[in-house]
Amino acid sequence: MTDPSFRTELDGDGILSVVWDMAGRSMNVLTAEAIAELSAVVDRVISDDAVKAVLVSSGKKAFSGGADLTMLEGIARLYAREKGQHGEAAAAKAVFEESRQLSLLYRRIETSGKPWAVAINGVCLGGAFELALACHYRVASDDPSTRVGLPEVKVGLFPGAGGTTRIARMMQPQDALQMLMKGEQIRPDRARAMRLVDEVAPKDEIVGRARAWLLGAPKAVKPWDEKGFKLPGGPVWSKAGFMTFPAANAIYRRETQDNYPAIRAMLQAVFDGLQLPMDLALTVESRLFAKVLRSPEAAAMIRTLFVSMQELNKGARRPKSVPDTKLRKVGVVGAGFMGAGVGYVSALAGLEVVLIDQTEEAAAKGKAFAQKLISDQVAKGRATGADRDALLGRITTAQDYAALADCDLVIEAVFEDPGVKAEVIGKVEAALREDAIFASNTSTLPISGLAQASKRPENVVGIHFFSPVEKMMLVEVIVGKQTGDRALATALDYVRAIKKTPIVVKDSRGFFANRCVIAYMLEGHLMLTEGVPPAMIENLARQAGMPVGPLSLNDEVALDLGLKIVRATEAQLGPQAVNAAQKALLETLVEKEGRLGRKNRKGFYDYPEGGKKRLWPGLVELQQTRLDPDTLEVAELRNRLLVTQALEAARTVEEGVITDVREADVGAILGFGFAPFTGGPLSWIDGMGTARFVELARSLEARHGARFRPNALLVELAEQGETFYGRFARTEEHAVAAA
Repeated sequence: MTDPSFRTELDGDGILSVVWDMAGRSMNVLTAEAIAELSAVVDRVISDDAVKAVLVSSGKKAFSGGADLTMLEGIARLYAREKGQHGEAAAAKAVFEESRQLSLLYRRIETSGKPWAVAINGVCLGGAFELALACHYRVASDDPSTRVGLPEVKVGLFPGAGGTTRIARMMQPQDALQMLMKGEQIRPDRARAMRLVDEVAPKDEIVGRARAWLLGAPKAVKPWDEKGFKLPGGPVWSKAGFMTFPAANAIYRRETQDNYPAIRAMLQAVFDGLQLPMDLALTVESRLFAKVLRSPEAAAMIRTLFVSMQELNKGARRPKSVPDTKLRKVGVVGAGFMGAGVGYVSALAGLEVVLIDQTEEAAAKGKAFAQKLISDQVAKGRATGADRDALLGRITTAQDYAALADCDLVIEAVFEDPGVKAEVIGKVEAALREDAIFASNTSTLPISGLAQASKRPENVVGIHFFSPVEKMMLVEVIVGKQTGDRALATALDYVRAIKKTPIVVKDSRGFFANRCVIAYMLEGHLMLTEGVPPAMIENLARQAGMPVGPLSLNDEVALDLGLKIVRATEAQLGPQAVNAAQKALLETLVEKEGRLGRKNRKGFYDYPEGGKKRLWPGLVELQQTRLDPDTLEVAELRNRLLVTQALEAARTVEEGVITDVREADVGAILGFGFAPFTGGPLSWIDGMGTARFVELARSLEARHGARFRPNALLVELAEQGETFYGRFARTEEHAVAAA
């Protein structure tokens, strides 16, 4: 017997209050048990004449984040089991019947003959918002935390419990498609303007407002179930329809390169569904949803971007023996672009921040950067003037290291020079409490080496942010040879506090993300030197699923930094450790052409003031050979760009830099955008099979050299018919969280 998910109470006016309040959870989620319980409530509503209306609300701070996606993983296992026992057709039917239960339940609510109203506070997303859409009236709180939306596309799915079909009947098709394809979380005021909610009210009034509407004896019929209903945008086969759907298909292909079957299926559900009565449209939606649910893309994205990411966010890698850290005050040494960003996200999380720099003026510039960021949020309506003032009040600036005396954690973000950082460590430790933790934001220097300058190396850890700090969600936590469990736990607690996702990596050159990124950019450089047209390199990278091409990415990182890394690698490891063609290319661009990247508006691209970036025409003149694009093997070029990154990820596992395969996949997608539809580089290898991947790598090695040689671990997995997740998956129970 499980604890109830819903509390019900019938009042004297015949209004049944249904309070969603799952025991033992901080957030309501749609589990199989909760769905069965809600179904019983609907049975009562339909059969009990004493029930005249229904008011749904939440007993939590938030309404609900949606469905437990581990439940959908169970449906995938159902498919595999049924296919093995009864064949493909029976398995597909079983998945269809199981996955449409929520859609059928919501349709029963909609057509129960009795009005349902819902009071929404906090997040109401995914399957929970589909429940709200099935209700006849929606009142949302004006609380800053309130958001509604259907974000399923972000985990390889689409709204399959009626959300797609209902949204397409509630607004113009172009607006519906835009909302469904973006998967955004929408603020109450905008939701009201979009007619996604009917009313916005103060938090303590939403239940009363919903009840008042029910007492007005409203009709319990949705517009699309009334005779004479007309679609907001008119028929699909009309002038307006012809202006909408071909354009939507073109946008889909431009933005996704046809790599995301869920979005394609969603477009089809809308197009087909608008030509059918409601119940048939819902059946079409369910069939397409069941098909997407069986896709490898959905399985990979759910595992990495939902299950694994939630586990890491909840502290899967945190040392269990260390009590929770109560962080109050954080110091940041170096108030430049990175340091100022770190200060901003720390203050945004409610922490007190001390910004230190060589002069008061430099430290003040760091605070001014934070002021600009929060002011931009105020201008966009995402924060208030009071929020801005409170955040700025939490940031103090100083030149004197003594201001760090009562900090729990200090993060240095100074120049990437071992001598400079060693000097900073000495000054910080002279002012800091002995139990405080020191972290370096270095992106290139080994933590173990930096810790040699510390009197307390067990308290030294790496916290590597990605640029821009306020936007990038990944943080690498680097463990040096002497880093203690308390330092690691504090770093992970801090990353959780600022609402970013951590991965734990062993100290090594390039850590994890930079190693993969460097391999990706190298491949783009070598393609250019081989004579591949620059535009082709960039476009094929996007076709492969990368957010930007390797040349564009290098511009963002800075070409002179790339040259510096190449030369530092050569100085430390010898000339055989660098690629001569890449080095020559970067030397020409940086030292002869003065092209440093986006920062000086000249790199592989030109960045005209007020205009769009465009590839520098002079790149062609640098190519000694120019290949005819019609003679090139497009699939091989795409494979080169992904395989080089996947091989580097596999090497980090073999070397122990990555000790948890979840972190390689989550880190790759969040850190440098490795084709999200694959679930990450290790999931991509597992998906095609390690034997097939090794064969692909060896074919590329034969044509392009040793950088494509599969490492020993990969070869071993291939020979034994194993996968990364099969051998290395963690045994902890999956965390159940909301989608």
